[in-house]
Amino acid sequence: MTDAQETAADSSLRTTGGAPPDDGLASEGLPTPLLEPRDGIPPVIADEESLAAMIADYARGTGPVAVDAERASGYRYGQRAYLVQLRREGAGSALIDPVACPDLSGLGAAIGDTEWVLHAATQDLPCLREIGMVPSRIFDTELAGRLAGFPRVGLGAMVEGVLGFVLEKGHSAVDWSTRPLPEPWLRYAALDVELLVDLRDALEKELDRQGKLEWAREEFDAIASAPPAPPRKDPWRRTSGMHKVRRRRQLAVVRELWTARDRIAQRRDVSPGKVLSDGAIVEAALALPPNVHALAALPGFGHRMGRRQLEQWQASVDRAKALPDSELPQPGQTVSGPPPPRSWADRDPAAAARLSAARTAVSSLAEELNMPQENLITPDTVRRVCWEPPALVDADSVASALAAHGARRWQISQVTAPLVAALS
Repeated sequence: MTDAQETAADSSLRTTGGAPPDDGLASEGLPTPLLEPRDGIPPVIADEESLAAMIADYARGTGPVAVDAERASGYRYGQRAYLVQLRREGAGSALIDPVACPDLSGLGAAIGDTEWVLHAATQDLPCLREIGMVPSRIFDTELAGRLAGFPRVGLGAMVEGVLGFVLEKGHSAVDWSTRPLPEPWLRYAALDVELLVDLRDALEKELDRQGKLEWAREEFDAIASAPPAPPRKDPWRRTSGMHKVRRRRQLAVVRELWTARDRIAQRRDVSPGKVLSDGAIVEAALALPPNVHALAALPGFGHRMGRRQLEQWQASVDRAKALPDSELPQPGQTVSGPPPPRSWADRDPAAAARLSAARTAVSSLAEELNMPQENLITPDTVRRVCWEPPALVDADSVASALAAHGARRWQISQVTAPLVAALS
């Protein structure tokens, strides 16, 4: 057990009477509730002087840095961070208000060369990047759990299954833009990084035991070095319920309403769903209402909506109805790569057979390696290689094709031979 684990165990013993695990993996018996951070709830850093002192402390700290961020998904526009939590040996835990301190590039520079420990890193890194925090090395405890074959990889499940402690998760979906943040929320936030480094250490040992540690490091390096995702093309096409919308004129209504809603939501800084639901957008597209009265009768445009709002949405519908045919969106989203697999049997039976064989091979290997298929190799990569296989199907050609589609070295070494057999 690490010093940090012993400290956490002592704290839990004082508050719950439980017994800590002694080997990095949870022992038999009831898990121990983790009710309070070992050093208490740290004050929220909301001014430059406190931030500078905290940065100095973290620069002097040792070992990895546990990092987490809380967003206000479903409440505010976008995915910005509204609280940043950190913990490091020798520096303790810290809670930072990125609204009051929007530039954390100084902190990012102070710990930039240190390994950051995050859970589900791809969710937090974009909002951390926005405030100047960009790691050079990471350890993702969720991804580590997937590679190690854990059936449940949420943070609470991992802490309980690996370390034997229960985290209270009741505040995960609250509005983190609330100010001031209530003390129970701050306690929850501090506990999220309390044992993250301990979890990392235990998972590293487990991955090493399974011979997967280098695989995990390749995955972590790929996440840390990935560039920011480009803006999504035609984001309105992801409106929930779009499968009901068939005609181009109806698609135009969805596009106009979605665009108007997004503009309003951004101006108000609220979640788009609080302005107008996806269901209401689809209902208006299907009905093509001729006037405000007809629009008000549709689900989602009820009596609580004022006349001015209804007129605003009707104007979007009318704009779509007035477009010339040449400006209407096409029914299908332009995508690169192979067609949907359901059409392969008709379009290219040989490719369909290759895909079936490849899926079976990947599934069997993933089961043997005790990890999800999508972590062994992405389904999109398998589809692309099966749809357009190398002219010469051998190990070198298939490995090159996999690398061209972004597969990591460890993935290529594992799946090349099974895919060669499937493609042959």
